[in-house]
Amino acid sequence: MKKLKLASIDIGTNSMRLLITDYENGFSKRKKYTNITRIGRGVDEFGYISKEAIDRNIHALKEFVEIAKHEDCEEIYVMGTSALRDSKNKEEFIERAKNEAGVNVDIISGNDEASLGFYGVTADLKEEGQVLILDIGGGSTEFILGDKTGGIVFSKSENIGSVRLTEKFIKSDPVDEIELENMDAYIKAVTENTISILKTYHITKLIGIGGTATTISAMVQQLDVYDMEKVHQSLVMYEEVEAIFKDLKYKTLDEKRMIKGLQPQRADVITAGVNILKNLMSYLEMKDILISEYDNLEGLVYTKNKN
Repeated sequence: MKKLKLASIDIGTNSMRLLITDYENGFSKRKKYTNITRIGRGVDEFGYISKEAIDRNIHALKEFVEIAKHEDCEEIYVMGTSALRDSKNKEEFIERAKNEAGVNVDIISGNDEASLGFYGVTADLKEEGQVLILDIGGGSTEFILGDKTGGIVFSKSENIGSVRLTEKFIKSDPVDEIELENMDAYIKAVTENTISILKTYHITKLIGIGGTATTISAMVQQLDVYDMEKVHQSLVMYEEVEAIFKDLKYKTLDEKRMIKGLQPQRADVITAGVNILKNLMSYLEMKDILISEYDNLEGLVYTKNKN
């Protein structure tokens, strides 16, 4: 196939992300952009995306489409995930995206989201054997088990995410111990079945993708400026996740905004995100997690061009 310049956009619960890449049976010259747009604010509680959130996200989408056009991208693929899946007024957003930004938004299922994450990660995977990919998003967490040769063996999307659990449980600043205990019990109840299935497999490596995982890596490395190259293929130990969680527990929101490696706009939801990862690593008895900067954005480009 000839080399193509392509763009993919993921409209997630917490953030909107753009990938611009050259593609020719593989990726080169990748660039990523993130805008914390919170389309999912209140969706779990009320079932609707607010007018403000729609306006905010249409504005961000138009900006991303402009960047892609400026970069001479031949195709712009757009997907919507957890919050758009769950909202009762998703059609309004799709229509406005078409009319105002000139793009078709494909709202994908949790299982399709998991598959795209898998294809993205395996495009740059060095590990042999069965790997478990965790994609902790704002609204949901995808569990994807598989390997490069045999593909996906098991996948499940669960409705636990950093925004969803923050809205559901965290009312105090700093967070209250009872709120965290209730969150822990909820994570356990929601994921219990999935975890018991996964524990019947031999998992050679745990791989983390998505905003929570990449942010934790940036926090561990205390990056002043986010660096895709430093985050990609970095290894985070369980003890480091635990240490970050303990630190976040006692900090106010304003104090969290000052933490190196943490985007200030993520400060209000990071405690829930880290707590999800800490719990899942503990249940799975995994001592470390490999962070990948290849995710469902690369997966979307791959699946659209694999023929």
